[in-house]
Amino acid sequence: MDDSELQRESHLRSLLKGLTWRLVATGTTMLIAWLTSGDVMLALKIGGIEFVAKFFVYYLHERVWLCVPMGTIRGFLT
Repeated sequence: MDDSELQRESHLRSLLKGLTWRLVATGTTMLIAWLTSGDVMLALKIGGIEFVAKFFVYYLHERVWLCVPMGTIRGFLT
């Protein structure tokens, strides 16, 4: 395995990580919205908007960080 294999992540992996995180985070947001407002429909609307917007933001964030070498370890695994 060379350094490029150790430092790369596929687009599919980034998308799947984004999707699973958004499910957890959106569920939390909807719960908070429902508990504070008492309105299930409002909570679902807030969650729906938040899911779509933050999914794309997270994906872009992941892809940008793959270009940042700070904090990565290059070389042999020890």
